[in-house]
Amino acid sequence: MCRSIKTLRPPALAEEATQEEIRAAALQFVRKVSGFRAPAEHNREVFERAVEDIALATAELLDGLEVRGAHRA
Repeated sequence: MCRSIKTLRPPALAEEATQEEIRAAALQFVRKVSGFRAPAEHNREVFERAVEDIALATAELLDGLEVRGAHRA
């Protein structure tokens, strides 16, 4: 587990995760999996696409989760 990735669902966060928090977690995941902090120019497109895909999947996951005991607006 990457220690830089924080839990983005209640009650770990008092409010809904922001797009910036979701993207930051996706970036940390891609960095961990790829082994690169910053991609070389020839890998930049695939690296950024992976970050965006993972951020989208994360947002969908958070939107669909039902957390017992948490108030949903």
